[in-house]
Formats: sequence, structure tokens, C-alpha cells
Amino acid sequence: MNNPQLRPYKAWDLPVRIFHWVNFTAVIGLIIFGLLMLFKKELGITSIEAKISLKTIHVIIGYVFVLNLAVRIFWGFIGNRHARWRSILPGRGFVQALRDYRASVSAGKPQQFIGHNPPGRLAVCALLLLMVVMASTGLIRAGTDIYYPPFGSLVAGYVAAPGTDPASLVPYDPTGMEPSRAEALKAFKDPFGIIHLYTAYMLMFLIVIHIFAVVFVEVREGGSLISAMFSGNKVLSGKPVNGES
Repeated sequence: MNNPQLRPYKAWDLPVRIFHWVNFTAVIGLIIFGLLMLFKKELGITSIEAKISLKTIHVIIGYVFVLNLAVRIFWGFIGNRHARWRSILPGRGFVQALRDYRASVSAGKPQQFIGHNPPGRLAVCALLLLMVVMASTGLIRAGTDIYYPPFGSLVAGYVAAPGTDPASLVPYDPTGMEPSRAEALKAFKDPFGIIHLYTAYMLMFLIVIHIFAVVFVEVREGGSLISAMFSGNKVLSGKPVNGES
């Protein structure tokens, strides 16, 4: 390097980087098809077949999202030190660490971290919590709307009228359903749909904030945050607070 003060530190291992970009791609896909479903009437999408197709694509992308999230949660127990939950979840001494970081920013000499800085840890926790809620409610709606796994068979068997093969039920078509159970299913699934929708709005808001925060920290503090999610390495000009990697 031309600047002798700069030094690379290994920050993000490969599984964390793969998770980040698979998650980014899946969330964009989910948002696109979610908006198409939300505004289907305004877009002239009225047939049941089109509605089922949109929902099916949304659910398939959702499976990628859920599996990727599950792998990341698991990796938080066995990944490198900066991927592990003890380096992300707030614990003993976190409040003081947050105060020290804010004081360093106010003094014009921001502390540098190999992993997440204290506000970044809070942001990651919030994002992951929202994603867990999204994944859970999405799986429930996948089963109750179009009878997809893991709950679809159970749901279809519940709402099918006596003598009707549950596998013959068509999503969004009441034919073959036992009316009282269909109404009970609707009452059950609607709250999950509302939670899923508003969690999606909060997630989209936090993603925008996250992007602006990353750019702001990159410009103000350095650390090559953006390129580090490709290369795995952060390039710092000072000694990192959270030790060497």
C-alpha cells in the first residue's frame, strides 16, 4: 500500500459475505413481488391464476430468504469472532462502549472497529429481528394462502370439506372448503398478514437507513466497509478497538 498507516484486517468470513449478498438479492425480489401483490388491482392483475403465480414466486424467493437466514443464525455460533453473536448482541459493557464511541465521534476521532461498531451492532440486531419475524409470518402465510410447506398440508386438510381431497383445493377458491373452517382460517391468518406487511415496511425503512449509515461511516471514518463485504478485509488507519483478527 502507498500509505504506511493503512493496514488490512480480516473482518468478514466467506459465509457472512455470502449471506449478505444472497439476503440483499432475496429481499429485493421479495419487495418487488410483494408490491406487485399489494397493488395488483391498480396494475390490472385480477385473475386467480395471476394472483397465485405472483404469490408462488414470492414464496419461492421467501424460501431462499429463510434458508439463508437460518444458515446465518447457525453461523453466529461457529463463525469467526466478528461473525459470532457475542460480537453482535449487546451484552455486559455495551452501554459504556456505546458512550465511548459517541464521545470519540464528537471529538472528531472516531474509534475504528474490525467488526461492527456499537451503533452497527444495534442496527444488525434490529434487522435480524425483523427478518426473523418476516420469515416466520411469511411461512405461515405461505401455508394458509397457497398451501405450501411447511404448514400447507395441515392447513389444506383442516379446511377441506368432508369427502374432498385436500390436494384438490385451489388457493383463493372456496370450492371444496368447509365454510366455517374457511372463515376460521381467515381469522387466524389475517393478523399474520398484517404483521408481515408492516414488518416489511419497517425492514425497508431500516435498509435505507443502513445504506446511508454505511456510506456516512465509510466517508467519515474510513474502514472500507463496502469493499469489505466483497473482499472480507477492512483497511483501517488506526488500531482497532476490538482487537486484531
